[in-house]
Amino acid sequence: MRNLTAMALVFLGGFALMILEIVGARYLGKDFGGAFYVWTSQIGVILIALALGYFVGGHLADRFRRAGFLAVLLVPAGLFVGLIPNCTGFLLEAIVMRHPADQPIPLLWQKLDPALGSALLFLLPCFALATLSPYMIRLLTPSVSAVGRTSGLVYAASTAGSIAGVFVSGYVLIDAMSLTQIFRATGALTAALGAGSVLMDRLPAEPAAAQES
Repeated sequence: MRNLTAMALVFLGGFALMILEIVGARYLGKDFGGAFYVWTSQIGVILIALALGYFVGGHLADRFRRAGFLAVLLVPAGLFVGLIPNCTGFLLEAIVMRHPADQPIPLLWQKLDPALGSALLFLLPCFALATLSPYMIRLLTPSVSAVGRTSGLVYAASTAGSIAGVFVSGYVLIDAMSLTQIFRATGALTAALGAGSVLMDRLPAEPAAAQES
């Protein structure tokens, strides 16, 4: 049961992360346009968040060794995501309006402004979601001999969630829900992952011999 819970957490974490990437690019487009730079910025920022989350998540897992600590990251991240459409518009407007209205925006800032906006809105919540995978690998690995199998399962579950997130957000959510509704639902999901990590600590660990067999 504990292993299944961990797999569900990383699957849903990957799902939420890809929703933020896809829907986030559309949200940024209202201020920065639909230029190629918006997608480049969004993809780049998400990759930075993944790299930082994997690195920091591994260190945190070695130090705390309990899943419940993830709630410290995921619950605030979920609250922030839910507030993005209502409380962050002024940040994007400030980025755009700092350029003189009677002059064209320099090409350099046409490229960097979307990256700045993406980082302000999506770097931290995606970083929090990225800590899930290395954390679960550390908690589920019974011995060094099983680390390859465990890490493969965790990253496969996370990637499967990301694949689902891409298609569900692109083919279903954007057509059926407003951006505000999507952000609120994704924020609630992210916070729920924090609650799930607390629950995971209360589940009995599978015996090492059973995990290695």
